[in-house]
Amino acid sequence: MAGEVSAAMGRFSLEWLGLPGLALAAALLLLALCLLDRRTRRPGEPPLIKGWLPYLGVVLKLRKDPLSFMKTLQKQHGDTFTVLLGGKYITFILDPFQYQLVIKNHKQLSFRLFSNKLLEKAFSISQLQKNHDMNDELHLCYQFLQGKSLDILLESMMQNLKQVFESQLLKTTSWDTAQLYPFCSSIIFEITFTTIYGKVLVCDNKFISELRDDFLKFDDKFAYLVSNIPIELLGNVKSIRKKIIKCLSSENLAKMQGWSEVFQSRQDVLEKYYVHEDLEIGAHHLGFLWASVANTIPTMFWAMYYLLRHPEAMAAVRDEIDRLLQSTGQKKGSGFPIHLTREQLDSLICLESTIFEALRLSSYSTTIRFVEEDLTLSAETGDYCVRKGDLVAIFPPILHGDPEIFEAPEEFRYDRFIEDGKKKTTFFKRGKKLKCYLMPFGTGTSKCPGRFFALMELKQLLVILLTYFDLEIIDDKPIGLNYNRLLFGIQYPDSDVLFRYKVKS
Repeated sequence: MAGEVSAAMGRFSLEWLGLPGLALAAALLLLALCLLDRRTRRPGEPPLIKGWLPYLGVVLKLRKDPLSFMKTLQKQHGDTFTVLLGGKYITFILDPFQYQLVIKNHKQLSFRLFSNKLLEKAFSISQLQKNHDMNDELHLCYQFLQGKSLDILLESMMQNLKQVFESQLLKTTSWDTAQLYPFCSSIIFEITFTTIYGKVLVCDNKFISELRDDFLKFDDKFAYLVSNIPIELLGNVKSIRKKIIKCLSSENLAKMQGWSEVFQSRQDVLEKYYVHEDLEIGAHHLGFLWASVANTIPTMFWAMYYLLRHPEAMAAVRDEIDRLLQSTGQKKGSGFPIHLTREQLDSLICLESTIFEALRLSSYSTTIRFVEEDLTLSAETGDYCVRKGDLVAIFPPILHGDPEIFEAPEEFRYDRFIEDGKKKTTFFKRGKKLKCYLMPFGTGTSKCPGRFFALMELKQLLVILLTYFDLEIIDDKPIGLNYNRLLFGIQYPDSDVLFRYKVKS
C-alpha cells in the first residue's frame, strides 16, 4: 500500500486552526509545542530544517510545490537532510545510489510498525499491532496476486469488463460526453471490486454505485485520517467509514458470488483470528479495497488524459494493439470477442511505456520507515546518525524529475521506456547504472504486492477502450497535480476535463 502520513498531519492541523471556536485552543497548543520542541542538530546528524512554524515545520512550502522545494533543499543541504513536517522529523535520502541504506537496515528501520499505525488510524484496524502471526499470514495471501492465480484473476476481470461494456458502453453509437475522472473511477471501481470480492445478485448496480460514492468520499479524507487530528473533527467521515465496514462485513460478503482466491484466503485468515461477526474483518477488507483502487483510479485518469492530449501517442498505442490482435487472429466485431493473455498484454511495450510515463509524472509515493533505535547510516559520502522515533524516507519524485536521468523530465513522452523496439530498463546517473529508476510502487519490503494486477487491469481496460471506441478530448487544457495526497501515491488531478466517446462504426 503506497503512501505515508507526515504531510497530512501538518495539512490538517492548519485546517483545524480555521474551525470556529478552536482558534484560541489551537494557538495555545502551537505555543506549547513551540516551547516544548527545543530540538537542535547533534554532531553526526544530517542538516536540520525546522521552518518557522511550530509543529507544522515546512509543510506549507512543501505542499505549495513539493518537487521545487525539495530540489531547493537538496541544493542547499545536499542529498540527505532532516525536516520537521507535521510534528514528525523525517530524514530524506535523495541520492538514488543511497536508497539501499533504507532497504538493507530493515531491522532498525521498520516498515511494519509504521504501516500498522497507519492502518489503525485510517481503517480502524487495531489487532495487527498486537498479532504478528496474523500479520504474517495475511502477507502470505499476496501470493494469489501472482503466477497462475493472476491468470485466473485476469480471466475473471475480462468477464466483468465484458459485462460492463456490453450492458453500458457498447450501446453508445452516437457521441456521449463525460468528465474524465468520474468515468475512470466508475469503471475501475466496479471492475476491481467485482473481480476481487464477487457480485451481489440482487440490486447489483445500486450496491456498487453507492459503495463507490461512499468510498470516494472516504478516500477524499484519507490523508486527514492518518493525521493526529481526532476523527470526530472530520465531519461525517467516521460514519462513512463505519457504513463501508458494515457493507464489507462477513455477513454481507457471504452474499456475493465469485470470490477471488486472494479474497478467500484473506477471509480464511481473518476468521481464524476474529469471531465471524467482528466488524474489524470489514475494516481489513476496506484496507485491501483501498489498496486495490485508490491509486489505480488516478493512474487510469492520467494515462487516458495523456493519450487524449497526444495524438502521436494514441496512434502508436492503437497501432501496437491492432498488430497484436491481427497476429493472434482476433478482429473487432459485434459483441466482445477480444481475449488477451497475460503474456500478450505484457508484450504491449508501447502501452506499458505510456502507463509508466504517466506514473513517472504523477506518482509521489514515498518509502518511509520508522526508526526503532538510534542508528548510523554509512553512505559513500559520509555517515549520518538518525534518532529513535524519527522517520527515514526515500522521495522518488526527485528521481523521476532528474534531467540527468530523464531528458526534459517535465514533458510527457510516451516512448520514454522503449529502446530499439524493446522495453528500456537501463538508466544512468553520474555514468553509473541505476538499480531504481521508476518507483511508483515503492521498493523493498513495502513494494506493492498488487502491482502486477494493477498494471494488467490498466492494460486490459485501455486495450478495450482504444479498440472499440472513438475518443476525443473536448477541454484541451493543461491539468496539474493536486497535492492533497502528497506522499500518498498517485496524485489526483487539480481539475477535470470533458471528453467524448462513441462506439467505432
